[in-house]
Amino acid sequence: MSLRSVCVFCGASPGASPVYRQAAEALGQHLAQRGLRLIYGGGAVGLMGVVADAALNAGGEVIGIIPQSLERAEIGHRGLTCLEVVDGMHARKARMAELADAFIALPGGLGTLEELFEVWTWGQLGYHAKPLGLLEVNGFYSKLGDFLDHLVAERFVRPQHREMLQIADSPQDLLDALSEWRPSVAPKWVDRAPV
Repeated sequence: MSLRSVCVFCGASPGASPVYRQAAEALGQHLAQRGLRLIYGGGAVGLMGVVADAALNAGGEVIGIIPQSLERAEIGHRGLTCLEVVDGMHARKARMAELADAFIALPGGLGTLEELFEVWTWGQLGYHAKPLGLLEVNGFYSKLGDFLDHLVAERFVRPQHREMLQIADSPQDLLDALSEWRPSVAPKWVDRAPV
C-alpha cells in the first residue's frame, strides 16, 4: 500500500515517563524522513505537540484538525503547515480519516482510544480499507492486546478483524508493517443467527 499521509492519535498529556515523549519524537522524525505527511488533532500540548514539532523540525508537512472549542481554549498549534478548525469532535475525526492513508496510536488517554476504536470499527464494517497500528512503548498497550485476544476467544471479534491492528515497538517497523498491510475481507458478524 502506498502511504502519503498518516494520522496519529495520541495524548494531550506527556504521560508519566519520558519514554512516551521520546517515542512521539521518533515517530514524528520517521514520518518526515519518509516524506509522509502527519495528520493529527492540531494541539500544541502533550504528545500531540511533541509529534508535530518533531515532524516539523525534520522538514515534514503537518496538518492539524482541531475543534473550534479547543482552538478557543488556545491549545491549537500555531506553527503547523496547516491548522483546520472544525465544528466539533465528529467533524475532526471524519476529516482526519478523510486525509489519512493509515492510522497510528501512540500512548494516550480516553480520546486516543476512542479515536483508534472508531476508525478500527469503520474498517471492520468496510467503510475504509486503511491500515492501523499501535506503537508499543514500554508495554503501554500490552494489556489492551491481551484483552483484544480475549474478545476473539469469546467470539465477539473475528481473528481477521483483530489482525487489522498492526503492533510494533519501533516507528520504522510499524511504518513498514502499515505499508505492507493488505486488507482481508470478512463479514463483521461472528455467528449471525438465521432470520
